Amino acid sequence: MLSIPDFKEKSLLICYSDEGQKVSFKNDNLLISKEDEVMVQLSCHKIFALWIIGHATLTSGLLERSKKFGFPIVMFSYSFRPYGIWNSPVEGNFLLRKKQYEYDAIDIARKLVKNKIHNQLLLLKSIRTKSKETKHTIELIEKYHIQTDEAEDLQGLLGIEGVSTRLFFATWFSDIGWIGRRPRTKCDCINTCLDIGYTLLFYFIETMLNLYGFDVYQGVYHRNFYQRKSLVCDLVEPFRCIIDHRVKKAFHLQQIKSDDFIEVKGQYLLKKEKSRAYVRFLMESILEHKIEIFSYIQSYYRYFLRSKSDELFPQFILKK
Repeated sequence: MLSIPDFKEKSLLICYSDEGQKVSFKNDNLLISKEDEVMVQLSCHKIFALWIIGHATLTSGLLERSKKFGFPIVMFSYSFRPYGIWNSPVEGNFLLRKKQYEYDAIDIARKLVKNKIHNQLLLLKSIRTKSKETKHTIELIEKYHIQTDEAEDLQGLLGIEGVSTRLFFATWFSDIGWIGRRPRTKCDCINTCLDIGYTLLFYFIETMLNLYGFDVYQGVYHRNFYQRKSLVCDLVEPFRCIIDHRVKKAFHLQQIKSDDFIEVKGQYLLKKEKSRAYVRFLMESILEHKIEIFSYIQSYYRYFLRSKSDELFPQFILKK
């Protein structure tokens, strides 16, 4: 298995094909070039993942190296919808998958939701000038935080998380004209940015899970559903705060501008020429925590496979 020192040497490469960038290889090096000028050259040994934004052609040689060196290739459309994934998961970890399929409890789901709500509280408490409404929201969410330990089933836990998250969003984004969280509808610029950030985070964590051979479709919190990677949905939850924090910060820094979007049938879509800037500041926030995310998934694997001791279950605490 990949160790932390080894992981520190790995890089996530992003190719923007809409800007004329192309991916190729030379021996065991991957190259990203534009108009015959090499922009990036990196040994395949040091690649964690390759993401391509826009349409591109993959050669058999590139796919062969992806398998050989164990890095996935994820292809996103200009609107950041993933349309192609070439994975390189650890194969044959039958013991781990057997334990996944046999697991039928609620304890892990409680821990995931409790961790998520804890980070929501940290963000709300970081607001310097708190109104009465903000203080009241914090008090309510603290109660929901405690109630996660009392949830008797997944349905009850989903209810606690849903109410807590609605309260969090309404307060956290209250100073930027928040109208409500509406996933994938792209009803305004903020919702679109959250969708993009969560998508990038999702595939970053999926790549981590594939390092250990998890069946990413077998969840512990989100119910299994056809073609849904429920385990990735589960383990994204404690880390959503990274995107929540960065999107609000980017708005106040004027990195998010209404002119960067076009409205099509009521949906706010990011202009192609602006994708690089938005991916940059969102990915920077994720990569700032890449060691913490790696350590979390590594600890989760060890917990799930071996111990099941509450003391060893990982926690992610956002440090702003």
